[in-house]
Amino acid sequence: MAMIRPFHIAFPVHDLVLAREFYGGLLGCPEGRSSEEWIDFDLYGHQIVAHRKPGHTGELHHNAVDSHAVPVPHFGVILEKEQWQQLADRLKAAGTSFIIEPYIRFEGQVGEQATMFFLDPSGNALEFKAFADLSQLFAK
Repeated sequence: MAMIRPFHIAFPVHDLVLAREFYGGLLGCPEGRSSEEWIDFDLYGHQIVAHRKPGHTGELHHNAVDSHAVPVPHFGVILEKEQWQQLADRLKAAGTSFIIEPYIRFEGQVGEQATMFFLDPSGNALEFKAFADLSQLFAK
């Protein structure tokens, strides 16, 4: 597999203090550059940038996937299984309210994966997953 380049995503948050507590504190993302309007975070080697947007509430739509209502839009990272489990345990211990509780999707099928969905304090949906076999990432 070719080396994967870090992605960059900028997204709105209504409160940078809460974003810093959530991404920097709960998720453990190291902080990069920042201003009074935005904060860079290192999300498992990827650059995510929380931009202040007063009044942002994270309006979501949902699509059915594996009999669950998956929020759209959402973003996240594909982790190693052990990293995924550690994150799930940390989120559960912190009392995180999950949109979709951690579980195994497509169990026993091509593309089997552990997944979980939750919201940040501004209503942005995040999904973190881990594949049983990463070579099946794009398998049909």
